[in-house]
Amino acid sequence: MSAEATQWGAIPVSTQDISDVRERCRQMVRRKAMMAAGVSALPIPGIDVVSDLSMFAKLVDDVNTSFGLTPEQIDRLQPSHKLIAYKAAVGIGGMLVGKIVSRELLLGVFKRMGMRSAAKSATKFVPIAGSIAAAGIGFAVFRHLGYKHVEACANVARELSGSQPAPAPAM
Repeated sequence: MSAEATQWGAIPVSTQDISDVRERCRQMVRRKAMMAAGVSALPIPGIDVVSDLSMFAKLVDDVNTSFGLTPEQIDRLQPSHKLIAYKAAVGIGGMLVGKIVSRELLLGVFKRMGMRSAAKSATKFVPIAGSIAAAGIGFAVFRHLGYKHVEACANVARELSGSQPAPAPAM
């Protein structure tokens, strides 16, 4: 499957396609986590939370699109495949797979990581070293949540690939 096909939301079918999309998404997570770390280093309490929420919402949308798992893309699947996609997402705890991401939904996800976020906010009050620590914590939390979402999408794609017919050989 070409990169263009996955950008337009076709669900990757082969193990290699899923692996390729997974790796591209993990690279995207790392880039966004670095940006989140940069914002976390700013000594302004609260700005990192707003930034993290908006960046993570965009990341989730981009990852869902890359795997062909946005709500619109899932709605275009055959009914049996839709059921498999949603069952797989629920079964693996992929609560952001195939969902429209709202601020409230993301706040819930980030609250689960509350202890790290509280530590990140508290470190802002310590000059220089606190900003460095906040950036490190911000990077780790963002990357962890991003990787979890990528893996959830990859697992849903694997489940769906087992239900889809193999592509016809090229002539």
